[in-house]
Amino acid sequence: MLAATPSPEIVDLASIRALVDDDLAAVDRTIRARLTSDVVLVNQIAEHIIGGGGKRLRPLLVLLGSHALRHEGDRHVELAVIVEFIHTATLLHDDVVDDSQLRRGRSTANALFGNEAAVLVGDSLYSRAFQMMVAVGDMRVMEIMARTTREIADGEVLQLLNRHDPQTTEASYLEVIHRKTAILFEAAARLGAVCANASAQHEDAMARYGRHLGTAYQLVDDVLDYQGRTGEIGKNVGDDLAEGKPTLPLIHAIRNSTGRTARLLHDAITTSGRDSIEDVIAAVESAGSITYTAALAAQEVALAGEALNAIPNSPYRDALAGLAEFTTGRSY
Repeated sequence: MLAATPSPEIVDLASIRALVDDDLAAVDRTIRARLTSDVVLVNQIAEHIIGGGGKRLRPLLVLLGSHALRHEGDRHVELAVIVEFIHTATLLHDDVVDDSQLRRGRSTANALFGNEAAVLVGDSLYSRAFQMMVAVGDMRVMEIMARTTREIADGEVLQLLNRHDPQTTEASYLEVIHRKTAILFEAAARLGAVCANASAQHEDAMARYGRHLGTAYQLVDDVLDYQGRTGEIGKNVGDDLAEGKPTLPLIHAIRNSTGRTARLLHDAITTSGRDSIEDVIAAVESAGSITYTAALAAQEVALAGEALNAIPNSPYRDALAGLAEFTTGRSY
């Protein structure tokens, strides 16, 4: 059976978003309504990161998935906001852990307001998300998101343990990105099905789709860290290396290099060698590691498309397939 493929007219993010424009506007309104606090700093930091743009991919998965499975009502908007709050909280915490200074082309919250404030507002967003889940009143939603937030936290710890370690294996790295990144894509896609009271078969198919999509998304991010442009990707090229993160292109290059090149890569990840980024990029490209990582991302996209075969045909399913294609073709 062929994987679901996007219709020709649904090939870019703007076209995909257009299908759920009204829902996305409702998501933005709900985000701002739920963010209101009598603590001014909470409002300032939350608005800084929420208002800073972003592709809203995870909420989009909830919205498209719910429509693809014929949901009626507006509960999908609340679930989309819950997912976005969880995602935003992880960004605030990630930037503190990584000492990041730039995200989406703007200064990070921790750079502007300090680490302590960024962490505490991240905690506040987690709390708001769980308050909203209680209001939704569905234990299945609570179960999915409780498991997801735990996995995200564990993934962050695993990534921390891998820092500056040139012996990190591909399998270990894939486990990190499953827990740290793919798990929230998986949860968002699954929530779309739960919202629609879909069958177990449809729920599992959407979860598989989200998991493979999230994995592909992170692998493309790995490639962009070596090949992207700062103005497009919204962060500094080489940030992962500077933070001591052994992502897949570097892991593959270390595994397939010898002599001086192997020592260069070993030293770069051990010492966070942004100063040698040009030499590292050249070595990574020479080892075929960019091509290898991009091919793995393409495989994940194909698996995401295959998962959609279980979902009834509709423009929303086509949009989900298009979203997977967008993931591998993006430059930001």
